[in-house]
Amino acid sequence: MQVPFLSLKDITEKYKEELHEAVLRVTDSGWYLQGNENKKFEEDYARYIGTKYCVGVANGLQALELMIRACKILYNWNDGDEIIVQANTYIATILAISQNNLKPVLLDPNADTLELDSEKIEKAITSKTRAVILVHLYGRCLYNERIDEICKKYGLKLFEDNAQAHGCMYKGKKTGSFGTVAAHSFYPGKNLGAFGDAGAITTDNEEIANLVRVLGNYGSSKKYVFDYVGENSRLDEMAAAVLDVKLKHLDEDNNRRKQIAKMYYEGIKNPLIKWPTEKSYESNVFHVFPIFCEKRDELQQYLKEHEIGTLIHYPIPPHKQKCYENWNEICLPVAEAIHQHELSLPMSPCLTDLQVKYVIEVINKYTNS
Repeated sequence: MQVPFLSLKDITEKYKEELHEAVLRVTDSGWYLQGNENKKFEEDYARYIGTKYCVGVANGLQALELMIRACKILYNWNDGDEIIVQANTYIATILAISQNNLKPVLLDPNADTLELDSEKIEKAITSKTRAVILVHLYGRCLYNERIDEICKKYGLKLFEDNAQAHGCMYKGKKTGSFGTVAAHSFYPGKNLGAFGDAGAITTDNEEIANLVRVLGNYGSSKKYVFDYVGENSRLDEMAAAVLDVKLKHLDEDNNRRKQIAKMYYEGIKNPLIKWPTEKSYESNVFHVFPIFCEKRDELQQYLKEHEIGTLIHYPIPPHKQKCYENWNEICLPVAEAIHQHELSLPMSPCLTDLQVKYVIEVINKYTNS
């Protein structure tokens, strides 16, 4: 039996008629940037997340970069100021900090929960610290009240990297609405994915929302008048129309992901396989289902031989990448172990129970050679 890691074609097929209608509506309109589709999606997504404002941008990296840049401008941060962030994240989170000439302060997460330890955050704060970024990695909510209290105590901005956690909640409130501002990626493989790159920021702060929109429009709030050295980062009409269709089905798709995760949790009994401490199903939308294995590469090959697709999120941590070679000697043992042992199992709202049971059966037969 073949079990793909993720079939975007199958996901698109689920809502084919609605998506075709949305695409035709855009093509027939003759208006392809900053039009009604964009406005509607921004309003609908802000309402869904629970914030006053949503600003669409070209991709998730630019959502991160622009939210940080807007705050750097508005709050007069200096080059070299610091932002605290977990070390076990995708490199985009780190790039967005360094591209703004700010310094990422990398912290090891908790080995069991993968969450940032509030005590480590407080100890890492210096006179140059300006913000903390919570990365809701794998679709797991990393927010808690203690981190919020620390940020308020020291006058820090709380950023959220919500690229993998669309629809995730904590005590009835969605991620992407807890911090000063949040960045969202709509890369095709995300829980809410476009037909290509797309992104957004959400916030209750009108100044931040307006400045992100200006910075992403070449630095212009009025045609041919440029107040900032900006860039071209706008959500196009086609992406907005597609996302608005899929947004209507996001909770349904997330619920299916939770059903699949429950099957994995209850069915996988192999002592060689571990996973992070389970969270409530409200606080996890299972963008991926990560497991950990000492012989991860061997396990991945074994699953491949049984036609089961997997991915590694991510094989090399940011501080060990060539582009950050000045950091290569930094030792962050928990993050490094995560990157060495993590393997993501198939996770998609289109997986059948039969496919999931097959994955469980094959994993339970795996032995350490």
